[in-house]
Amino acid sequence: MTRTRFWLLGTTLAVYAATVIGVLTTSWLVKLDWQVMLFRPYKQWPEFHTFLDYFVVMGQRGPTAVAVAAWLGWCCHRQRTLRPLLVLGTSLLLLNATVGAVKIGFGRLGPHYATTVGSNEMWGTGDIFPSGHTANAVVTWGVLAYLATTPVARRVASLIAAGFAFGVGMTTVYLGTHWLSDVVLGWAAGVLVLLALPWLEPAMARAEVLLLTLWRWVREHRAPAPVPSGRPVAGSPLAGGPLATPRAARDDELPARETVAVVRPVGAPGRGPDGRPHHPVRQHTVRSERTPVTPVGSRRPPHADRVPRATAPFGPSAGRGRTAAGG
Repeated sequence: MTRTRFWLLGTTLAVYAATVIGVLTTSWLVKLDWQVMLFRPYKQWPEFHTFLDYFVVMGQRGPTAVAVAAWLGWCCHRQRTLRPLLVLGTSLLLLNATVGAVKIGFGRLGPHYATTVGSNEMWGTGDIFPSGHTANAVVTWGVLAYLATTPVARRVASLIAAGFAFGVGMTTVYLGTHWLSDVVLGWAAGVLVLLALPWLEPAMARAEVLLLTLWRWVREHRAPAPVPSGRPVAGSPLAGGPLATPRAARDDELPARETVAVVRPVGAPGRGPDGRPHHPVRQHTVRSERTPVTPVGSRRPPHADRVPRATAPFGPSAGRGRTAAGG
C-alpha cells in the first residue's frame, strides 16, 4: 500500500466514523441537517428543479450501471480480458452489501417523513442513511478512473467522477430527499469501496481464469462432431460433384439406369424395368390365324308364344297358301 493510499484510507474512515457518531449523538451535524431542510432549497431556486430531476438519474444504480457496463464491455472486447467487467461487478456487489446493511441497520427517516424537529430520526423504518445515490455515483463513475491505463486519463476520469458524485449528492439535498449528513456518509462509503478494490484483485484474477476455462469447455462441447474419414460419397464435394444435384441429361441422350441383379425364387413372377410385376411370356396366336366363328341358327332366343315362319319362298303362292291355311 502506497503512502497516498494509506492516508486517503485513514482520512475516509475517520470521516465515516465521525459522521455516524455525530448523527447518533444528535450533535451539531443533526442541527445543520434541520437548518438545510427547513431552508427548502427547491423553493428558493425553483428554476433548477426540472433540470436537477433529470440530473439525479446519474446516481441511480440501474441506468448508470448499464451505461458503464456497455463501455467496459467494449473495452473487454478490445483488450481480450474480462477484468473491466469483473471490477465493475465486484464494486457494485461490495457497495450493495455494505451500504445496504448500514441503511437497514440505522433505519433513518428522510426529510419528507420526519416526525420531530431537531431529532436524528434514527431507528425507524427508513433507509436513507447513507445516501445510495451518492455512494453509487462515487463507485460507478470512479471505476472508470480506477481502470484508466494512463496517468492523464486517470486524472481526467477522477475529476469527472468527483463532479458527478458531488453534483448528485447536493441534488438530493436540494430536492429534499436526503439529509446533508446522508450525503457526507455516502461520499465516504463510495470512496471506501474504491479503496478496497486493489485487495480484491487476486480474487478477480482467479474468477477470470475460471470463467475463461468454463467458456472454452462450453465451446468444445457445443462443436459439431467431425465426419469420419473414408470413401467419399458420390455427389459430395470430396467426390468432385455438387451435393444432391444430379446432372441434367442432354436432349440427345437417354437417362442411364443402373442395372441391379435381383435373385428371385423359381416360379416367382418378376418385375419389369418400370418396377411393375409381370408374368412369363405365353404362346398366343395372331388374330388372322384364329378360326372364324360362324353363327348357327337365329341369334334371337326362342319364345313359346312365337309362331314359326313358313319356309316357303315369298311370292304369290305364299299368300294363297296362308289364306288357305287360315280359311
